[in-house]
Amino acid sequence: MPRSAFLPELMWPFDMDTGTSFSVSRSGDLDLWHAYADADVPVVTQWDDGAHTGADPGRLSTSSASMPSVVARMLRDLDVQPGARVLEIGTGTGWNAALLSYRLGAANVVTVEVDEAVADAARARLSAVGLHPGVVTGDGLLGYPDGAPYDRIIVTAGVRDLPYAWIRQTRPGGLIVAPWGTHYSNVDCVVRLVVAEDGRSASGRLTGAVEFMKVRSQRHRVDQTAYLPDGFPGDAVTTVTELTAADLGLDDRLRHPFAAVAGLLVSECTLLTDRRGTAVSAWLYGLTDRSWAAAVLVDGQVGSTVYQSGPRRLWDELTRAHQWWVAAGEPDVTRFGLTVTAGRTNAWFDNPRSPLLLQDVENAG
Repeated sequence: MPRSAFLPELMWPFDMDTGTSFSVSRSGDLDLWHAYADADVPVVTQWDDGAHTGADPGRLSTSSASMPSVVARMLRDLDVQPGARVLEIGTGTGWNAALLSYRLGAANVVTVEVDEAVADAARARLSAVGLHPGVVTGDGLLGYPDGAPYDRIIVTAGVRDLPYAWIRQTRPGGLIVAPWGTHYSNVDCVVRLVVAEDGRSASGRLTGAVEFMKVRSQRHRVDQTAYLPDGFPGDAVTTVTELTAADLGLDDRLRHPFAAVAGLLVSECTLLTDRRGTAVSAWLYGLTDRSWAAAVLVDGQVGSTVYQSGPRRLWDELTRAHQWWVAAGEPDVTRFGLTVTAGRTNAWFDNPRSPLLLQDVENAG
């Protein structure tokens, strides 16, 4: 089932190296359009929740066709078997629902999309290739109880809070595969949760780092001016850090093992960065108070000044998290996991019986 059958006339392939998107139209250059439609790159199909018009990229990408390699990885994690019933959260172009329908039969697939226009377009494309799964317009965080219980739930938008409704709508022993992450960065990790036999909890490992557009109700933006009402540096205290941009994976958070798990180790915190030439400015913002920290890390420079303000010393927390990670053998995301119960998500390291305790991280070094 080719991805090209589900892509619009005008689309915006995303360049992974530069972090930018550019427009390609089928009518303008058919060969180029097909080259990107068939390439292993993400393709933006909507900007600014549909408010954007024109060929230039918009401000915020809000719907897309994922990289085929990521789609394949997540479907492998889903491990669907003939006859399984699957709920997809986030229809997007409809390609993923088509792959599932082709494998399982459309009667066994329900897909939920929050955006009515996106859902309508996906339904039309699915119909054009002779597939008719249930396409529902609604809030995917609520699942779709009318079709429950499901053997599998697959999520194609990044979440920061895993809805308990998904667990309750999955049969015991069933799987939930979702891109999950913290507010530390835009990086998500695919989590593969197995629902417990009593149907009241789910637990499983992270399988790899990815980056998905976030569900609309869980997007987060920091108002940087609120942290520095009197300008920089305000009442900040200064220290010196030996950490570098390379240590923290600031230039490649998706592939760097520490960057992918840092949000598990430093709670309620957002990192924003800006590289200019040989220097990266890094800002940490506390989400529960007005704590902040900032440093400019210059390539090849040993020792950088850190500014910190507020009840928390966020750079110190990040430093201890990095020390813990190094002492633990620099583990990648696959050694971490989650257990989800009603109203609570607990992270663990290596074993569900070994919860990841932030006080242990705080005591590192």
